[in-house]
Amino acid sequence: MNMKVHHFSVVPKVPEALSPLREIMFNLWWTWNPEAVDLFRRIDHDMWSKSSHNPVLMLGKVSQQRLMELSEDLAFLAHMKRVHGALLEYLQNCPSQKGSECPLHGSCLAYFSMEYAIHECLPIYSGGLGALAGDHVKSASDLGLPLVAVGLLYRQGHYHQYLSYDGWQKEVYLENDFHNMAVTLVRGEDGSPVTVDVRIGDHLVKVRAWEAKVGRVPLYLLDVNFDDNPDEVREITSRLYAPGASIRLQQEIVLGVGGVRFLTKIGLGPCIFHMNEGHSAFLAIERASMAMRDYGLNFEEAIEVIRAGNIFTTHTPVQAGIDHFTPELLRSHLGRELSEMGIALEEVLRLGVGDSVADPKEIKDLSMAVLAIKTSIYRNGVSRLHGEVSRRMWADVWRGTPADEVPIGHVTNGIHVRTWLSDEMARLYYRYLGPQWMNETSSSKVWERIYDIPDNELWRAKERLKQRLIGFVRRTLPKQLARRGCSQSEILSGEQVLDPEALTIGFARRFATYKRATLIFRDIERLSRILNDKNRPVQIVFAGKAHPADDEGKKFIQQIIKFCRQKEFRDKVVFVEDYDINIARYLVQGVDVWLNNPRRPLEACGTSGMKVIPNGGLHLSVLDGWWDEAYTNEVGWAIGNGEDQHDYEAQDQLDSFDIYEVLEQDIVPLFYDRVEEEVPTRWVKKMKVAMSTLVPVFNTDRMVSQYVEQYYKPAIKFRGRISAENHRAATHLTKWKQKVRAAWPKVGVTEVKEPAFLETPIGDPLEISCTVALGGLATEDVRVEAYWGQLDSKGEISGAKSHALRFDYKKDSGEVVFGGTIFCEDVGSHGFAIRVRPTHPNLIGESETGLVVWG
Repeated sequence: MNMKVHHFSVVPKVPEALSPLREIMFNLWWTWNPEAVDLFRRIDHDMWSKSSHNPVLMLGKVSQQRLMELSEDLAFLAHMKRVHGALLEYLQNCPSQKGSECPLHGSCLAYFSMEYAIHECLPIYSGGLGALAGDHVKSASDLGLPLVAVGLLYRQGHYHQYLSYDGWQKEVYLENDFHNMAVTLVRGEDGSPVTVDVRIGDHLVKVRAWEAKVGRVPLYLLDVNFDDNPDEVREITSRLYAPGASIRLQQEIVLGVGGVRFLTKIGLGPCIFHMNEGHSAFLAIERASMAMRDYGLNFEEAIEVIRAGNIFTTHTPVQAGIDHFTPELLRSHLGRELSEMGIALEEVLRLGVGDSVADPKEIKDLSMAVLAIKTSIYRNGVSRLHGEVSRRMWADVWRGTPADEVPIGHVTNGIHVRTWLSDEMARLYYRYLGPQWMNETSSSKVWERIYDIPDNELWRAKERLKQRLIGFVRRTLPKQLARRGCSQSEILSGEQVLDPEALTIGFARRFATYKRATLIFRDIERLSRILNDKNRPVQIVFAGKAHPADDEGKKFIQQIIKFCRQKEFRDKVVFVEDYDINIARYLVQGVDVWLNNPRRPLEACGTSGMKVIPNGGLHLSVLDGWWDEAYTNEVGWAIGNGEDQHDYEAQDQLDSFDIYEVLEQDIVPLFYDRVEEEVPTRWVKKMKVAMSTLVPVFNTDRMVSQYVEQYYKPAIKFRGRISAENHRAATHLTKWKQKVRAAWPKVGVTEVKEPAFLETPIGDPLEISCTVALGGLATEDVRVEAYWGQLDSKGEISGAKSHALRFDYKKDSGEVVFGGTIFCEDVGSHGFAIRVRPTHPNLIGESETGLVVWG
């Protein structure tokens, strides 16, 4: 039947007295404000739980009679008025970041991410990348940054997990009803939806957007699932990380190209674009196309202009985690769009490969991360260690540059504390730290007041949180066991699992194999002794999902379910299905110890352990990601000593042994060491040290502020310089780079004068002289340096220093002599080399071009 369906929406009939509810529930500010959450829970407690804490859906299901009752309930109306007033005050009293004295004043920042974990009622997230993006946006709102965020609105979002009887993970995808979510379709002045066109293959795809208000930040979620598009196109935004390279490429075209076009269409012209991972890197191509059209630039000149305003954050420590697309697939999906832009596919391909590939015909695939790297002025990893890993991983983009000089920095991730903080702890903070803890989250001075909280009050709050976690598990687990087809006795036992008095360990995350979820089970007998000590019992709560295509990750879950059923672990080891933000809150708030044992250095940062700290939990982890820079023995415990083992079997053996040792010798005795009022005073002291030391550092207020100072402000300044006088600096820089690249094959160090003596006293000057062929370049086009340091066991320079050599004179041959003096401050075997690199006032650094000659 060929039926034409005409759409309309039915909305609840809300009494006028309750009209502020709509404004509250359509601003996700409520998700980090407990009094607002309490307001929604007060409407209908059962429906609040059944709706996955979605106030829009809940309000549509509450009876009209109940709404009328609430409209006459003076206590409820007073509560609503307080919450509404707090929201209005938050929106109107923006911090000084928007003041005219701030370098961001008048600017607009655009943040692009494939996923956002704002709250469980907006299920468009998968894991850590989305959690970080959600917390970034919330802190940007709190700080008053002029930021807009762009992502995709998925019809099914990420999958829901359920387990078979034998513990095998299965997936189900539920449909998102956008009309019952806290999003609104973006419409123009005439009331019709705002759309933009993006050509993908033979289809002219219509893209619209839904706005989610996240405090002061608008989050625009792009959508192609509507009648203007054919069925095959509507599938593009069906699922987060949909399987198959073709649909992934189409999603990333919509995100990058469609996102920029949408912002332009609604009148936003961001000067800074922040790419959270490489999925959105096509935004650089669209921006270059706009610069070509608007300013009459060629493609190379346009790239110089737009890269000045692009920032790229990588979260991936391995090449296998990066999206790659073949030239054939790119030509099929993007070829016509590029042709209409006046851009050759070969030019784009060159931006998506390392410098070791010179011939476009040799390009086998385009890396979205390399495309983002080459079209950004600043790039960063997400922890100090990950910055080091990234510099090694992407060294091919800057061939010949020492890894420690590869221009990739780091900004360590953080968490939005108010999102993850329990009500119990928040009340203690208000009482003893004062209200400043909310707005001055990064102030060490504020967090020093944690020591004013009496030990017994802090400990009782933590005990209540653990009881709350155990109550949640006991309510949830029987339903999950029944769904798996377990026996009645197993289902009933699910109501009695876990001991509120026992030391409780939490392990919850994506079940990727490198995270080694089953490591603690390596020695079953030893673990059994630890868990079943009658005087000092220990228990473990697991949660997490494996990727639908990751059978090895699913096997880990299956093994844990097997252990849960074993007699010695029954009631002491539990696995909670369908891990999401709601379950994460219970876990990070309730556990005593958070266990993290990835295979170092494969954890880029990891933020789950950060969420435990403000809730009074402690961290036991491999020295990877954030813990590598956060750990001291006063704030938690380390697994291993930070070794990178290539023998995985040996590493697993050593790390599992270390886990047992730390548990037996340190953690368990400390937890059960109690004298006064049954309070483990030494444990509580460790809690307080961790809170006062780590919370003010590992939060997104600090993180976003660091992005502002380290990248946003300098990028705004540099963009202004490169775009001045009708982009004159950009065109000059492009021509200069072309000149340098043409001359570079002829540049070389032709002579280096060895030091007169093979030994030199420490601290004495050492004269260096060299002769350089410049290949027609001027002396001001290059920086000639002495590069020196101690020699390691391989005869390579380590811990190097560099010093620019002065121009001495030009020989009759045209070659140029440079000289200078270096000083060695350490004894031992040393070495030096001569390095020549291009230099220009409008380069961010000498490594930017990737050109270098050594002698």
